[in-house]
Amino acid sequence: YINTGDLVAYLLYINFFLQPIRKLTNFTQQFQNGMTGFERFVEIMKVKPSIVDKEDAVALKKVKGKIEFKNVAFKYSAEKFVLSNINLIIMPGETMALVGPSGGGKTTLCQLIPRFYEVNNGEILIDGINIKDINIKSLRENIGLVQQDIFLFTGTIKENILYGKPNAEDTEVIKAARNANIHDFIMSLPERYDSYIGEKGIKLSGGQKQRISLARAFLKNPAILILDEATSALDSEAEIIIQQALEKLTVGRTVLVIAHRLSTIKNANEIVVLTDQGIKEKGNHDKLIAKDGLYTKLYNAQFRGFIPDEIE
Repeated sequence: YINTGDLVAYLLYINFFLQPIRKLTNFTQQFQNGMTGFERFVEIMKVKPSIVDKEDAVALKKVKGKIEFKNVAFKYSAEKFVLSNINLIIMPGETMALVGPSGGGKTTLCQLIPRFYEVNNGEILIDGINIKDINIKSLRENIGLVQQDIFLFTGTIKENILYGKPNAEDTEVIKAARNANIHDFIMSLPERYDSYIGEKGIKLSGGQKQRISLARAFLKNPAILILDEATSALDSEAEIIIQQALEKLTVGRTVLVIAHRLSTIKNANEIVVLTDQGIKEKGNHDKLIAKDGLYTKLYNAQFRGFIPDEIE
């Protein structure tokens, strides 16, 4: 028989013996997970971009914001052309809206400007310079993009706003947040600008995420702004708040808007109706309504402010 003291000593020895084994087991598991992540990281870092700068690429300076599309055509791999024979001019400070059924190439057209994709034919010019002749970093520094699907990084609100301009001062961040109508909400949080938003901003609503995205754009202060259905996924109350911020953001910039909500396009300088067959119509709201064409059909078929994907 074993007495109580010996039993306790025995159990303590067993525990001391098992502790390093448990630590080794945990370390082995963490090491395997870490190596898998590191291998994926190395794999990504080895990927070479297909779109690179020319040797004599120039930097954009004092951008006015004039955008020209000259006989632009684009297709994904071996598919049929998504865009063909696109000819458009957006003057500095003007707003152009792209409308039409889904699949017409509206988002693709906008993604060609910052060279996310390369045109197959034709050319795109900014202030008279072919974007292929412009340094990619310089080109993208002068373009702001606000999308429907917002990507926020795991971290604080301040860190996510700073993504628009990493070296900005705190006063600039606060000014951008005020312009985006998100400052009051931030100040209501316990940690304010240092509040942790969770993975991909899980702790925030859709409208709050969108306003942080707008704060990024305000902070970046680009000459060219692309709004890709920035309010289509929001409720009416959130849309009104964000629409007010958008009105401030678009002042003095060249703006390209993709929208289903007519409230964001009726006041555009020019509206372009884009389908899978190319540009069908263009002009301001009143002229297109008077023309009684496809835009009029889209306008009359709208339901609660949305342009439908198909028109019969």
